[in-house]
Amino acid sequence: MSNTVRVQPDLKFVKELQEVGGADLKKCYQCATCSVVCPLSPKDSPYPRKEMVWAQWGLKDRLVNDIDIWLCHNCGTCSTLCPRGAKPGDLLAALRNMAYRNLAPLPIIGKLMSSSSGLPVLAAIPAIFYLLVWVIMAGKLGSFLPEFAFVDHAWVPVEDGIIAFGGLFPGDYVIDPPFILAFVFMLWGFYAGIRNMLNGFKAQPTTYILGRKDEPSYLAALIDTLKYEVLQHTQFNDCAEDDDDENDIKRPFGHKMLMYSFIALLVVTGFVAANHWGGWFFSQIGIDSLGGILSAMGHTPMPLYHPIKLLALVGAGLMIYGLIVLTKRRTNLDQAKQGSSWYDWYLLTLIWVVAGTGIGAMIFRLVHAKILAYPTYYVHLIAVFMLIAYLPWSKLGHVVYRTAALAYAKKIGRIPMGNAK
Repeated sequence: MSNTVRVQPDLKFVKELQEVGGADLKKCYQCATCSVVCPLSPKDSPYPRKEMVWAQWGLKDRLVNDIDIWLCHNCGTCSTLCPRGAKPGDLLAALRNMAYRNLAPLPIIGKLMSSSSGLPVLAAIPAIFYLLVWVIMAGKLGSFLPEFAFVDHAWVPVEDGIIAFGGLFPGDYVIDPPFILAFVFMLWGFYAGIRNMLNGFKAQPTTYILGRKDEPSYLAALIDTLKYEVLQHTQFNDCAEDDDDENDIKRPFGHKMLMYSFIALLVVTGFVAANHWGGWFFSQIGIDSLGGILSAMGHTPMPLYHPIKLLALVGAGLMIYGLIVLTKRRTNLDQAKQGSSWYDWYLLTLIWVVAGTGIGAMIFRLVHAKILAYPTYYVHLIAVFMLIAYLPWSKLGHVVYRTAALAYAKKIGRIPMGNAK
């Protein structure tokens, strides 16, 4: 006698899923082509066929805790070869989009991040704050576009001076504290989001692997993931096929260059902040000589020949290259086979704004075009704040969520450790 299984579809979930990128899921007729052609899908319970079934049936509980949505790297092979145009790759991307909205706390931010209508609200927070700073400082300095000289470790307004963003937007008060708070807020969001995600994975079965000894610790699996999947992009490289077009072939390298650019710029920011505040600290405790040296090392703007400035320029160049590669691929996608969602374009556009305004502000400062330099820097502050503060709710959050999920998948044996491939 067979057991009866009651399926209770969540129709609201299906509708939401279609709105965030899974619009064509009902075209699927379960031929399993997608799971067969995927270069990454495990042989045991492969994806994305089962996800297509669960999505059609509205099985929200299974999908929101499905680790396989994070194993997919969205190469698009399954969507390209789907005979019905159901775009299974887009479905997995849509599931990740829904995860960005709901994993981290404060789901209101996730809701605002899910469409262009929420963008003005999110941008208004840093925009209003830095506009008020600009107005207050302009009243104090006597000009909205002031020029400065650096005197006694401070920016002093003068005529025929230089453009100094730190003079109009004092870093010690209106740059470092708000961005430190935004960074802590981001860490809190990721901590809660990863905790929720890993708790949801606990129902995942452990895969038995012949010849495998002890199950690795999560830390060992995480280190392995950082070594192979993050720094070397092994799974992105595995996604590439010999008959891919040029844009798909360049995608792994472009993605890697964009990642390295963020690492380089993070090192630059850390160096400047550590020396600036380290110099202040040592001066406060009476070690003025060391404090002066550190403060001088972290003083900005740095000359173009400074090693840290050169690293910043290299990082900016890598960022532009990566953006060009990924934007070219995104704009040349065959929309009948693989689509783009709001999350895709929001992320690319925001990083373009960060890169463009950062480089633009530097150029306008060097050529002394203050009418362009200060507004460009103002927009740069807004964009960088949005990139950092809202990271756990944006597509860029996959860098953290996917890393955590890949490590868990290695721990339970869903995918092999890097050195066992």
